[in-house]
This record gives sequence, C-alpha cells and structure tokens, in this order.
Amino acid sequence: MIFKQFIHLFVFLFLFFSSNSFTQNVKNEFVVVVDAGHGGKDPGNRGNGYFEKNIALNIALNVGEILTQNKVKVVYTRTKDVFVDLYKRAQIANNANADLFISIHCDAHNSNAYGAGTFVLGLHANERNFKIAQKENSVIYLEENYEQKYDGFDPNNPESVISLVLMQEEYLDQSIVAANYIQEFFVKDLNRRDRKVKQAGFLVLRNTYMPSVLIEAGFLTNKTEGQYLNSSKGQKEISSSISKAILKYLSTLDSNLVNLPETFKFNNKGEFLFKVQISASSKSLELKSYNFNGLNKLSKYNNNGLYKYYYGSTTDYNEVKKLLKNAKNKGFKSAFIAVFKEGQPYSLKKYLDEFQ
Repeated sequence: MIFKQFIHLFVFLFLFFSSNSFTQNVKNEFVVVVDAGHGGKDPGNRGNGYFEKNIALNIALNVGEILTQNKVKVVYTRTKDVFVDLYKRAQIANNANADLFISIHCDAHNSNAYGAGTFVLGLHANERNFKIAQKENSVIYLEENYEQKYDGFDPNNPESVISLVLMQEEYLDQSIVAANYIQEFFVKDLNRRDRKVKQAGFLVLRNTYMPSVLIEAGFLTNKTEGQYLNSSKGQKEISSSISKAILKYLSTLDSNLVNLPETFKFNNKGEFLFKVQISASSKSLELKSYNFNGLNKLSKYNNNGLYKYYYGSTTDYNEVKKLLKNAKNKGFKSAFIAVFKEGQPYSLKKYLDEFQ
C-alpha cells in the first residue's frame, strides 16, 4: 500500500513539474519515438523460424530514416539487438518530450491468420485482444525485480489492465487518429487485410505521456505473410506506409496543420465550431478555472463515461490557433484542436479529408 501511494505521488509530481517545464520550452520541431519491440534475450515470436525482434528493428530503422528525411526528429528506444525494459521505453519517450510514440511488433497465431492491425491502450474488447497483450506484456518476466517495477502487474490477469487505462485516457483520441491513419495506409498502399484499430492493455504504452500506438505489422506464423515480413522488400514497404501515416498525423497538429481554403476559414457560417481539447478523464470535474490551470471559457462532453474537457469556442480558425497556444502555455502539452458540427464532436479525420 505504501509503495502504491509512493508511485501515485511520484506520477503526480512528475506531471506537475513536467507541465511547468513545458511552458518554458516551446518546441520548433516534431519528435517521434520509434520503438522496435523485443530485442536481445527477448526474441519475440518465432513464427516459421523468423525472429520478430530483427524484423521489428529493421522496420523501425527504416521508418526513422524516412521521418528524418522529412525533418522530423526521431528518437529510437533501441538501434541494435539489445534488451530494453518496457518501462525504460516509455521513459525514453517522456524524456524526449515526444509528440507520438510508435511501438512496432509482429503477430502470431495458431491459425492461418493474416493482416495488419494497430492498437491503442484500453480495455480488452475480447479474448483475442487479451491474448495479444498478454504475449507482449509477458516480456516483463525477463526483467529483474519486475514485481516492484510494475507495482504487482500480472500479465495473466485481465483485471490488472484496468490500472493501465487511466494513464493514457488524456491521449486516447489522438492515439486513435494516428492509428487510423496507419491502418488507412496499410490498406490503401499495400492492400493488406485490415484488422482495424483495437484497444488492449499493452504495458509498453502505459506510462507514455503522449499519443501512443502499437503496430502488429502482420503474422509471422502465416507462411506467405511471414516471408513478406522477413523480406527486405516487405520491410521497406511497411516502413513507407507507416511513415506516410505518421507524417499525415503530424500534419493535423498545430504548427504544421495544412492550411484550409481561405473561403472556408473566413466564411465558415457557423457550420463548424472549433474548440481546444485540453484533457479527458473518467471523472467529472467542475468547470472552474482552478481545476484547469487558470483557464476559463470551459466546456465538457460526456462520451460514454469519458469526460472530455474543452477550452474556448469559435468559428474562426485563426482564433482557435491562439487559444491552442495559450492552452499549451498553461501546461496542457497534449492539447489539440477539436471540431464540432451541430453541437456534436465531429471526426477530425473526416474533417481533414473534406477540407485539405
């Protein structure tokens, strides 16, 4: 109990001081952390005799190279065949003040399953999602003192996942947007079977303080897909699609958002409303400025028990950009522009597809 209280206090203090530091460090570039799953003494799955750790690393390095060429700062959790604790991977991302965390893996199954899927942190929708997360989380057994590091987390117990989910609630919407783009390019570019965006309790995503996505690039246990994933051609194609998706996602963020048509910007006629989403939580908070670092003009939206909190409201796109800057200066690093239509949240992806 004392240990748990200490962990909660540590997380609170980390977030408090990190939030204050964000107001002093306005970033001029996007940062993406690319995490190659497994490594070293952890080979990952060995479907058809392949090494998941090697395939994940090759894809990660290729993604990083493409992003770097497009002037995105890339930070790797590993660049060679070494073992990295799961909590250290999140630590690397947090220390880099990253805008996005991507963890790359390959799947396995005792059937002839195939296709690419992406995951964000959440409760397991079914037994299959639990099994995938269980497989990836079991790596903690290779770490020293894992019971203490992960506060008694048990990869074999579905109830352990509940404690994971609250950590990433604030970033869930943006994680889903990024994951959707990745699936979109897998299908559009490579005609991969679309295994959709799902939620599951991946420990590697738990302590990242930014939008985070885990990619299962395909099934090594499928003979045809395993050969493709293990080939240089397959790895380069997969890397290209992931990179395109990341660049499209980054284009939706504040400073690099693609310019909207002038007629739309200034003749909106109230059809679309812009707000700044500053946080999300399972708790309903009073809309008082002292609960939100001094911000006012607040509103909230209840989405099946997940409360989303918004700052400001305007039909002027230039005005909402100013509101976003103010929110970030107040410590809400993950704040982003949200779109409303007829009083209801409107799909950011659909909005961008319509007006880009």
